[in-house]
Amino acid sequence: MADTKDQTPADAAAAPATRKSSKGKFIIILGVLVLLLGGGGAAAFFALRKPAEPAAGDAAPKKETKAPTGIVSFEPFVVNLADPGAPHFLRISVRLIVGNEEEAKKIDESQVQLMRLRSAIVDLLSSETSQHIVTQDGKTELKKQIAERASKIIEPIEVADVLFSDFVVQY
Repeated sequence: MADTKDQTPADAAAAPATRKSSKGKFIIILGVLVLLLGGGGAAAFFALRKPAEPAAGDAAPKKETKAPTGIVSFEPFVVNLADPGAPHFLRISVRLIVGNEEEAKKIDESQVQLMRLRSAIVDLLSSETSQHIVTQDGKTELKKQIAERASKIIEPIEVADVLFSDFVVQY
């Protein structure tokens, strides 16, 4: 009891404040650790979990699709565009992407199919205007139209994509 009488009121007030301050820091640090560990655990759970597999009778098995690997190349096309008033020309190199190399080889070996494809592409290109095909939307639409026409000609082979390796419009 002598100890409490020797303390000044300032010392007595400082001692409980120190204990409360250290408890507050401990609680804050503990809370931060819990949040970090919880967040890390949740991240690990979502990153490492495997997607649920469908039951055997629920869905049909997915068909594995391979990326198309066959390329059918053409000599560059040079066509007059359908612009009124002034003559404009288009020089374009077209490549068709088909399912595999065997299909591409089959098309390359058939001169009749190559000439039909080339004719259909020339007809399509010569019906376009320069103002339409120089835009990104115009090029995208042109690729789609070429793919549709080519797929009809080389049926049952399907054209997966159309690539332009050269595209020059002369004004």
